[in-house]
This record gives sequence, structure tokens and C-alpha cells, in this order.
Amino acid sequence: MSARADLSGRVAIVSGASRGIGKGCALELGAAGATVYVTGRTLDASDAPLPGTIAETAEQVSAAGGRGIAVRCDHRDDQQVEALFQRVDADAGRLDVLVNNAFAIPPELTSGKKFWEVPLSNWDDMLDVGTRSAYVASVFAARRMLPARQGLIANISSSGARKYAWHVAYGVGKCALDRLTADTAHELAPHGVAVVSLWPGLVLTERVQQNLRHMPGMQKVKPESQRFTGRAVVALASDPDVMRHTGKALASRDLAELYGFTDVDGSLPDGPLGERSVE
Repeated sequence: MSARADLSGRVAIVSGASRGIGKGCALELGAAGATVYVTGRTLDASDAPLPGTIAETAEQVSAAGGRGIAVRCDHRDDQQVEALFQRVDADAGRLDVLVNNAFAIPPELTSGKKFWEVPLSNWDDMLDVGTRSAYVASVFAARRMLPARQGLIANISSSGARKYAWHVAYGVGKCALDRLTADTAHELAPHGVAVVSLWPGLVLTERVQQNLRHMPGMQKVKPESQRFTGRAVVALASDPDVMRHTGKALASRDLAELYGFTDVDGSLPDGPLGERSVE
């Protein structure tokens, strides 16, 4: 991007934005001037094992130049999700960007245990919040984007959709999420609404920073900041020809080369190793 993106007047929802990649996406959208509805379950930092709340993220979005609005939402609860979209209707009367980032991470994800050694609930955790929740939010978003004949839905996925990563249920969920991207994009294409999956590389989220020493080989990988994939979202939301990407799974690292953005320190991370999504 040769010029700073301007998303003033645009309205976005970022799910799971108390911390991690969701927080980074919300901050970058805010830095571009957007109004960002920040969703998640954490209201009080003392109630969570990791730092970050939706209120803190919303405040930082506003400080970055946008308008941050915190909305507590459990993305397992369809009624709460529908109420979120109804609030956006009442407040703003439009929706331009949806980032489906909410994801339930069971403690066994990076344990190295095999699928037969972990609780069956791991499947429900990662498929309910991460795959099904993206479907539900996409339904409500599509109903609002169709009349405007424009919009972007970005599903935060992973190269685990294509190769083994961490946990059987994790890979199945990400593969299903990329299929959701492809098929919703097929049905939304005639209406001018783009849908993409985004693959980050190793991201220095609060959780990763806490557990990096227990992740063999990861110390050799140049990681991404939490905001790097957010810069990919902003680049796509600013692109008048974004429909050329619809239905695809795209590595944030490859989009950085295509659009000309870097990470917050001016460098480029490694991205998903061995994977190319934009040729």
C-alpha cells in the first residue's frame, strides 16, 4: 500500500478481540479510522488466565484513531451473536467488515498428546467456537452486506487446514473453516461480498509468549506481531478489487508482499513455512 489506508466511516466487527490476533485486527482497523465492535467474553482481567479485556482493546482502538466499542458476546450463544448484529444495526446502520477470529483453545492443544488421549470435549471446543461460530456470524453479516452489495468477511484460519498442526480437531476445524470460506464466497460473489481465509504464521500472542519455551523449533522462526494479520485485513478492506481474492485461503505474509505493508517493526516475518497462497 503506497498510501495509508483510510477506512473512515466504515464499520467492522472483530470477534474474539480481547487479545491475540483479534486484538491486532481491531487495532489496525481502528488505526485506519474504522468504527470497530470488539467482541469477546473477558470483561475483567482478573477473571482470565491471560491479559486483555474487550474494554481495553476498545479503548486502544479509539486511541489509535478509530472508534472502539466493546460488546460482551459468547460466540457459542446464537442469541447473543444475533443481538450483537442488531446493536450494530441500531447504532451504525451498516456493516462493512467482519473478522471471524473467536476460537476456544483447550489446554491440551499444545500438549503433544494424541487425539485418543485428550477429552472428547476438545472437538466441541474448537469446532463450536472457531468453525460453527464463524458460520453463524457470517449468516448475520451476509444479511446486512447484501443490500449494500459490498463487504468483506475475513476468517482467521491456519495452514493447519492443509498440514498437520497441534491437534487433530484443530486441523479438522481449520480445514472446515477454509471450506466455509470457499462456499460462502461462491454464494456471495454475485452480490459483491468478498470472503477470505487468512493464514498467519507464528504470532506472538499473549498465549504464545507465555508458552514459547515449550514449543520445539519455534524459536528458530521469525514470528509476527499480533497486528500483522490486521494489516492484511485493512489492505483487503481498502482494495476496490478485493473480489479477485474471494474464496481463497491467503497467507498474511504473502499479502504483505502483494500490498507492500510490513510488520510493526518494519520487517517481514516468515509466515506459514513452506506455504504460498499468492503467486
